[in-house]
Amino acid sequence: MMRKLFVSSTLVFWLAVGGFWIASLMTTAPDAGAEVKPAAAVRVVTAAEVARHNSAADCWMILGTDVFDFSTYLPQHPSDPDVITPWCGKDASEAYLTKTKGRPHSPYADALLPKYHIGVLK
Repeated sequence: MMRKLFVSSTLVFWLAVGGFWIASLMTTAPDAGAEVKPAAAVRVVTAAEVARHNSAADCWMILGTDVFDFSTYLPQHPSDPDVITPWCGKDASEAYLTKTKGRPHSPYADALLPKYHIGVLK
């Protein structure tokens, strides 16, 4: 009985492996001559435009050469939003890098940035 179970389970395993292998061969890569769609255009934002978004309800910031809209994030920030709101509408690069206390933000905070990215600074 055990031998039949072993043989049948081994057979099923190798059939599955073969099936996946055949399926991978059947999927084809795009044609070399196929039209490639361009990446989405990057929004270019001026410092003057960022400066107009300077409240807790509408909070844009510049970090390096990128622009972020943190309006929806402020209520979720671990510390008091009043720590962040003075930087709304401004270049907050140094404040972000040092938390104004000489400590960098966490890798978790860095991982959140793409979610709020809206463009690059002109």
